[in-house]
Amino acid sequence: MRHLSCPMVVLATLVVVPGVATANQINTGPQSGAYHTTFCPALERQLARSKFEHKCTPSEGTLDNLSRVAADARQIGYGQLDVFALEAPALGGAKTFTRLRTDDVRECVFAVTRNRDLTTYGDVAVNAGRLRFVLPPKTSGSAGTFRYLQQIDTDGVAKAKAVVNATDADEAIKLALSADDTVAFFVQFPDPDNPRFKNIEAQGGHIVPVIDRAILRAQVDGQKIYFAQETEVANAKWMKSGQRVVTACTPLVLFTGTPERVTSDQARLDHKDMIATVQALKASALVPREGTWSQLWRKTRELTGSSVEKLVRLSQDAREKAKPMMEKAKELGGEALEKAKEAAEKAKEAAKGALENKPEDAPKPQ
Repeated sequence: MRHLSCPMVVLATLVVVPGVATANQINTGPQSGAYHTTFCPALERQLARSKFEHKCTPSEGTLDNLSRVAADARQIGYGQLDVFALEAPALGGAKTFTRLRTDDVRECVFAVTRNRDLTTYGDVAVNAGRLRFVLPPKTSGSAGTFRYLQQIDTDGVAKAKAVVNATDADEAIKLALSADDTVAFFVQFPDPDNPRFKNIEAQGGHIVPVIDRAILRAQVDGQKIYFAQETEVANAKWMKSGQRVVTACTPLVLFTGTPERVTSDQARLDHKDMIATVQALKASALVPREGTWSQLWRKTRELTGSSVEKLVRLSQDAREKAKPMMEKAKELGGEALEKAKEAAEKAKEAAKGALENKPEDAPKPQ
């Protein structure tokens, strides 16, 4: 019925409601972020070669992408593996999502403070109840990472009482460097040219390695969520080598909906074909092979088991050294509580005695 293709009808089919996801989207992150500008265009080109018309679409990040794919199984989403592990179960888990790829690239977790006594993650963990933590916005991957760390480190950052969100990572760092009792957490691709790292050093701050046994043990479906990597955060200068930091890094995950959730038979077959196509791609087809990003991959290396064990031990030692002090504080706190109870009981008895011996009940003078 050709009359259905009149201009008014065509116009109606092209209307997209702002904020509402549509089919054949590759949901990325902020429009200026690496997911959208660097990685997604390569995936879009590879899919186009196989006659799949998926388009890169900006979003608010991993959690937003999970919600969009949960609403429409045919969509694709980028995200951090740790945030995926944290949030996907609430949206149906394996019944809702199919992981297309992981570990092509990794984002790293950085903790920043000006307090020189905080040198390991263990130092931060044992003092979590007394520290203030500043994170990027609640919907950000960085905030999601911190929530996940709280979930797996019940004796550490899970005890944080003061957690606030800044407008972005730069403001979080600025606030963290304004006081000794404050730490900022953020996640990003390691890039020594990023002014964020230069500002940390210029403002008297330092990066705390986010390495701990509890963190490196975390898994989802038998796959490690964090890897200890040595990353470069400052370029080499005249007579000075580049600054390198070892910290935990989480893989980028690419996911879509399960084929069973696609109702149309033909659309389901197309979706299965798309899944097989993406899973068969070589990693080199999805990451930049030239320019800044290729240099970053060459400057980043995963640590060996012995090197990782040394760093884990440093964090564990910090926890162990703090235990006697924590126990003493609890003991003193218990003693203080008992003394307060005793004082309260004595005060109560004294008040009771005073009431029982009111002036009007005293013997009258003869």
